[in-house]
Amino acid sequence: MRIVFKHLTKNYGLISALKEIDFKIKSGEFVFLAGPSGSGKSTILKLILSQIKPSQGNILIGDYGLSNISKRDLDAVRQKIGVIFQDYQLVTDKSIEENIALVLDIVDYPRQKIQTRIDQVIDQVGLSNRRFLYPSQLSGGELQRAALARALAIEPEIILADEPTGNLDPKNSWNLVKLLKDINQTNHCTILMATHDADIVKSLGKRIINLKKGKIVKKS
Repeated sequence: MRIVFKHLTKNYGLISALKEIDFKIKSGEFVFLAGPSGSGKSTILKLILSQIKPSQGNILIGDYGLSNISKRDLDAVRQKIGVIFQDYQLVTDKSIEENIALVLDIVDYPRQKIQTRIDQVIDQVGLSNRRFLYPSQLSGGELQRAALARALAIEPEIILADEPTGNLDPKNSWNLVKLLKDINQTNHCTILMATHDADIVKSLGKRIINLKKGKIVKKS
């Protein structure tokens, strides 16, 4: 699915979090959203998820304009978006397999296909021998791969990654980014990754949207 921001401004009272943002991400692209903390990266991801509303402008997800979308269509769009976060946000009293099953149940995934889908995504992220463990029993790298498996389970057309390497050491950071790259190529889903890790951004050769103080300062 494509993502388009048109003349987007987001204000919090007198504070401008985003100012006249314009960009297009084609369906199937892998794009980095780069910039220091406070530059507006997380605000953009929250706007895509409709967790917050823009002060001005519009957002297109696929063929849907979010400014005048019905609740039914918005729910349908959200079910096509997988999200991973810096702090994982796994349910602590459920195993990794149960965490994935929970999100599949929420989106009404066909019940007879749930186990097969769990098997597929756990294998894809290399956690087959950790599937019955709880979050407290996993390393940081394993936790983020588990969160990625959960995001993949719903067969998303878009994956949003909000500083996913922020709590990882360099080795696990690179392993996660390689996984995302492989998923982008194999699943053909759009990936938008917010990060301030300049080494990762430069190494992958993907398109970059650079932000500073709520403005796009460079697009490549």
